[in-house]
Amino acid sequence: MPQVKTNRSQTPRMWTALQNVIFPLDRDPDVLPLYADPETWTTIDGQNVKVSNHAHIDDVLSRTSARVNGGKRVSFASYFNAFPASYWQHWTNVKRVRLELSTTGSGTILVYRSNSQGAQQRVESRRVSENATSTFDLPLKSFGDGGWYWFELEADEDGLVLDRGTWLTDAKQKNSGKASLGTTTFNKPDYCVNTLDALAQSPEVLELIDRIFIIDQGDQKVADQDGFDQVNDKLGEQLEIIDQANLGGSGGFSRSMAEVLKRDDSDFLILLDDDVKIEPESILRTVAFARHSKRPTIVGGHMFDLLNRPVLHAYAEIVDEKPFIWRPQHRELFPHDFRNTNLRQTRWMHSRMDADYNGWWFCLIPKKVIQEIGLSLPAFIKWDDSEYSLRAREHGFPTVSLPGAALWHVSWLDKDDSIDWQAYFHARNRIVAGLLHSRYPRSGILLRDSFRLDLKHLLSMQYYAVTLRHMALRDILSGPEHMHAQLPTQLSVLRKTASSFPEMRVLRTDEEIPPTNQGKRVFPVTPPHKSTPGPRGISLAVFTAKMTLRHWFTRPSSANRKHPQVELAKRDATWFRTPHYDSALVSTADGSGKSWFQRDRSTFRRLLAESIALHRQLRDSWRTLSTAYCQELPALTSPEEWNKTFAAK
Repeated sequence: MPQVKTNRSQTPRMWTALQNVIFPLDRDPDVLPLYADPETWTTIDGQNVKVSNHAHIDDVLSRTSARVNGGKRVSFASYFNAFPASYWQHWTNVKRVRLELSTTGSGTILVYRSNSQGAQQRVESRRVSENATSTFDLPLKSFGDGGWYWFELEADEDGLVLDRGTWLTDAKQKNSGKASLGTTTFNKPDYCVNTLDALAQSPEVLELIDRIFIIDQGDQKVADQDGFDQVNDKLGEQLEIIDQANLGGSGGFSRSMAEVLKRDDSDFLILLDDDVKIEPESILRTVAFARHSKRPTIVGGHMFDLLNRPVLHAYAEIVDEKPFIWRPQHRELFPHDFRNTNLRQTRWMHSRMDADYNGWWFCLIPKKVIQEIGLSLPAFIKWDDSEYSLRAREHGFPTVSLPGAALWHVSWLDKDDSIDWQAYFHARNRIVAGLLHSRYPRSGILLRDSFRLDLKHLLSMQYYAVTLRHMALRDILSGPEHMHAQLPTQLSVLRKTASSFPEMRVLRTDEEIPPTNQGKRVFPVTPPHKSTPGPRGISLAVFTAKMTLRHWFTRPSSANRKHPQVELAKRDATWFRTPHYDSALVSTADGSGKSWFQRDRSTFRRLLAESIALHRQLRDSWRTLSTAYCQELPALTSPEEWNKTFAAK
């Protein structure tokens, strides 16, 4: 981190940068609202309305500088350039920050703050001219429930240029060690090389990096990708490629954890997904936050949509403990598009939101945490990140999802991993995490919710997903030893099982896609941020009973077995619409093809009876299983046990 010595009242102090004012690396106009507020807003009839443009991507002069045109005003109350004061006050030893701005030209600097309700308050204003360096010392003492600091620039007639801006502190770091980076990849070498290139072009980040681990688990190797040799030359000994069998995300990230335990110069490990676009400044901010945290703290970054970059998908994630399921703290707020409302207009974003866990798309873990609680659960994928933070919390280590630290990740909008091979891991790992960490007797409503999911899949003719979920439940009942034993081979078993289910064949060509008997059914589109209008309460009970009896007692018509009865768009193939049909041609989540779901009475009966029996067995065995998994957890997550799995072929 850059350090600046200043003399204040004859007492020398060392000021350390916490975050820099930055602008887009690639000059993408779509992401400008994340760095500077490009509009002036007013309120008309209770609605936020844009009234004029005050910033443009052409005004970005460099990574750290931008121009404000004559007579215009630009606010830096933006996601990446405002300062999330409440998080620093609550979690770190920082008591005050200094905003230091270097400018050229004449105009006015205005400093603002907000409270937890998003109310804006002016702190100070100052005139500048010619070449000026302005500092503002700002206390962190009244941001208990939320609030940010930011600044705005208003240019005189000849314009004003921001040459550089930095938020600094004179608080002493609790820890000054470096961080290593760990990326797990499976056949995404192009993404990995792009990330490495972004790091290679950020020398200020490389100063903080001890080692960059690429855990390559695919057969399309990163080392063979175009451009790798060039970034390898730039990074030198800082880059280490490790090839291993495909052990999923948990196996790859655990390998990085095991490697960082061997390195004396690494005090932190930052986990990064492979299919991401990194904002390198975010690494600086998470390391600074971790160095100043009052106690070892997992520090995570937020997730923006790589294919729709102003859209925020993950902000503060929690585990809803009674059903024991992950979700956003306020699911109705996401996704959030910064093109529509920026930080100043988004009141909820001014409240401090405490997270239960942070996704491992971007997450810093102190080495002290790894040393005390171990490596990841051998989960392959799903729930490894959330279980790890729940385990850390039980040892006194919190998780913070830090605003202003983020990357872009391929979102889950074009995926439906609840009905493909990942259904096994969704079911197994959720219940294993519940056995380890649920504070409710017999899991609260987790098992009831799991049975309801089975029934929804069955009524929707998704028999493959239910078959995999039942495989998961049987494995849970077999005891914790299965988790490491099956890790290298389970994926191939799940994929092989798919061949027995016709709905798992994706039809892509006109010759493959059959005609439907009743054509395409179209339903009203649900407005954004509104839940799909399915049955609830008594009507839900009646619907469930009626559809269950229909699928149990009646056979599909021969015509609807020969051809699909209807075609449904993916958004319309809901759990309360699909059960009305004998068969349905449904678009895949990514729109690349269609799947033919077909009702089968004997399969429905068999799987429903299995579901009832398995969930009853889990309920009756819950306490015994919970004790067994908790006792085995230290061994399951130990470097010694993981090293055996790493060595397996």
